[in-house]
Amino acid sequence: MIGRAEEAGMNRISLLRSTIALWVSFAVLLALQMTASGDESQDSVLDESLKIYAVHVVQFPTDSWLGNGVYLGNGLILTAAHVAGAFWKILRVQIAGETLATHVIKRGQFETVDLALLSVDDNKLPVSLRLRRMPICKGYPMPGEAVVVATPEAIAVSHIIAPRQLPRNIAPKYRTAINDVATTGNSGSGVFDEQRQCLLGIISAKISETQNSRNNPSLRPIKRDVAKYFVPAPLISAFLAPQ
Repeated sequence: MIGRAEEAGMNRISLLRSTIALWVSFAVLLALQMTASGDESQDSVLDESLKIYAVHVVQFPTDSWLGNGVYLGNGLILTAAHVAGAFWKILRVQIAGETLATHVIKRGQFETVDLALLSVDDNKLPVSLRLRRMPICKGYPMPGEAVVVATPEAIAVSHIIAPRQLPRNIAPKYRTAINDVATTGNSGSGVFDEQRQCLLGIISAKISETQNSRNNPSLRPIKRDVAKYFVPAPLISAFLAPQ
């Protein structure tokens, strides 16, 4: 039989072991929470760093319609040509909490290269933004590649869609596109490479297709958005190159 002293000693050892196990479990849980918190903090910093480059482009007169654009640095904003509108439109850029006058340096056309380069007085920008630069990516993205679309309001993750997934009758121009149509930014928004922190493209247009009902062909065809076309980085680089 075990004596009372021995039994008490064994109870103390058992209690000590339980206490140690409890503290080890607590330490592991705390470490996991700190790691998750660190990852969330890093993602938050990354997201905010991309949102800083996202701007609104406003046409006057307008019907409360806002286009988007990307701040490249040196007071330059890149957007879609159709967002800048006709030459007689008055434009303003909403950036860093300010609404600034702007003028068009260079304007393409929706049918060819849907890009426009705008300029604002960078002396009116905060120093934290004035010193920033957004490089243009090299080459074309690969199908399936994850990308980030940034607007002044939000960050959205999307993916490059393979050309074979697009409507067959679509023009070759529209072969660079992303999916997640409903959650990503509209015309003029920047498509970014999250890892390299560079601009992959400028969103230009929705790609839609018309489908007939398989169960009831007599019903009216349904129009469905399948992707968003963006002007890719090589065309942006060519557009920005000095003439």
